[in-house]
Amino acid sequence: MRLHWAIGTACLVFLILCSAPLRASEVPFLAGRVNDLAGILSPEVVRDLEHTLKAHEDSTSNQVVVLTVPSLEGESIEEFSIRVVDGWRLGVKGKDNGVLLLVAKGDRKVRIEVGRGLEGNLPDITCGAIIRNEILPRFKRGDYDGGTRAGIGAILAAIRGAYSPERKEGQRSSFWLSLMSLTIFVVVVGLFTINALISKGFLSWFLYVFLMPFWYGFPASMLGTNVGIVSLALFVIGFPVLKTQFRESTAAQKFLGRWGMASGAGRTGSSGGFFSGGSSGGGFSGGGGGFSGGGASGSW
Repeated sequence: MRLHWAIGTACLVFLILCSAPLRASEVPFLAGRVNDLAGILSPEVVRDLEHTLKAHEDSTSNQVVVLTVPSLEGESIEEFSIRVVDGWRLGVKGKDNGVLLLVAKGDRKVRIEVGRGLEGNLPDITCGAIIRNEILPRFKRGDYDGGTRAGIGAILAAIRGAYSPERKEGQRSSFWLSLMSLTIFVVVVGLFTINALISKGFLSWFLYVFLMPFWYGFPASMLGTNVGIVSLALFVIGFPVLKTQFRESTAAQKFLGRWGMASGAGRTGSSGGFFSGGSSGGGFSGGGGGFSGGGASGSW
């Protein structure tokens, strides 16, 4: 009997000891737009950021929140950040327009986590530039107030489409990544678009609809949501116009004839319709927004 009691007590102590680290890394309570649990921000900065972020939310519905923690307790900042935004549900449900700026003082790490609805305004490359250019240089000097202010200011500017980081030597890799993405867009999407223009019947209009997300997604991820919308609009409107010109132009018919794609004069052309899609908060709390891991991390 005593042996059973001793074994049970040992198991209970073991479970308590094992559960201690889990409690240390639990998702904290969402108390406001600035949650300085690490105590690295001055009261003035906390007050100013609260005012700035509330004004931004009131005018746009975007929820941008700051969280500082003393330590990640051995967890990666990416995993902890996702657990926080999943628990807090930042942003409006359906819009998914939440952003978290997370700082782990003891681990010297920082991350910007972006909701799905703002990934066009804050792609990974922009988040990385904000961390490298605005936050890390100030954090390295111990200026947490200045780094957090600059980071939030750049995030809000990027959402408005007004953030243009200067290119530095350390950003050459980002430049080449953007150039490679642009090349892929021009070559791959361009070739598919030409194929759709010179094809006939169902295949042509199937490709027309199929390419719509690409004409939005690539420009939006590289240059922002507004550019993506303009690019998509130009494609949606321009494709049927060019298709008609190809069908009615003698020169175009000769060109298509060389590829065996000419429709022939007097044939009845198929017409395509336009397709459109739409995207289907009171006191301060998360509004049900979703996140998919978009953003960037850095360390100082």
